[in-house]
Amino acid sequence: MWEILIKINKSLIFAIPIALISGFFIGIYTNVTSLKTLIVPLTFFMVYPMMVTLKFKKVFTGGDIKVQLLTQIINFLLIPFLTYAVGMFFFSESPYLLLGLLLAGLLPTSGMTISWTGFAKGNVESAVKMTIFGLILGSLATPLYIKLLLGATIPIDYFVVLTQIIYIVFIPMALGYATQQYLLNKYGQKHFQDKMAPKFPAVSTIGVLGIVFIAMALKAKAVADSPQLLLYIIIPVSLIYLANYLLSTIIGRLTLDRGQAIALVYGTVMRNLSIALALAINTFGAAGSDAALVICAAYILQVQSAAWYVKFTDKIFSAT
Repeated sequence: MWEILIKINKSLIFAIPIALISGFFIGIYTNVTSLKTLIVPLTFFMVYPMMVTLKFKKVFTGGDIKVQLLTQIINFLLIPFLTYAVGMFFFSESPYLLLGLLLAGLLPTSGMTISWTGFAKGNVESAVKMTIFGLILGSLATPLYIKLLLGATIPIDYFVVLTQIIYIVFIPMALGYATQQYLLNKYGQKHFQDKMAPKFPAVSTIGVLGIVFIAMALKAKAVADSPQLLLYIIIPVSLIYLANYLLSTIIGRLTLDRGQAIALVYGTVMRNLSIALALAINTFGAAGSDAALVICAAYILQVQSAAWYVKFTDKIFSAT
């Protein structure tokens, strides 16, 4: 079973579209209301395993202050407002679609930040720190940004959003760290790293695909009634990813060495869509399914674009 899950985790480029298509047809032909009860356990399956494998101690190592600062400037001073501007242009009459776009832009980095940086032969240690900083800062900043940018159009309770962030991010983070320390003490660093750590992202895949499936199933009839809705969503999401890749690539090439520049790209373009999706579904009720549909579209583009960027990395940056 583990081998199957690990293979699926490495093939998200295919698995996520399959989950979306399956959710669409199930949602068309069956009553999927009861699936909402699975959202909370799937959210835990999605987030907790990611936390077990995070190397929190890497935060305290130095030597890459410049790339870390540039990453957070892009993530929290540029991308949220770029996302909001694009969202207002396309979704000014659809506030919950705008919310989904904004959630995708507010939560930077995921475990895939580290993976894709490694695939592209970038600086993995810098990527690890970006992932932890991005997760913590993004979780704290998201309720503030949502309230600031959308509070006038969507009824948003800051403390409700913050509470959901605590449930979705910080409690699994604490449990994940506790689990990590227990396993390290019992089995040692080498056994944990070689035998156990690779299994946890595979468990997370169950949650990711489950949430993607449910999000599409809940919106299937609306998509079937208005198929142009998908195109309407894909265009602004594509524009944001394109702008993000261009911005981070240019800044990386001009200011950093190859390894750190690659980490910068994946530390800013990769968004934590798992947490964004969980937040949309868990916090905003039925209307959150509109936001979730946007985040599902971002999943497809993010995985596909990251894979293609690896293929062109040696042309964009000097080869090692």
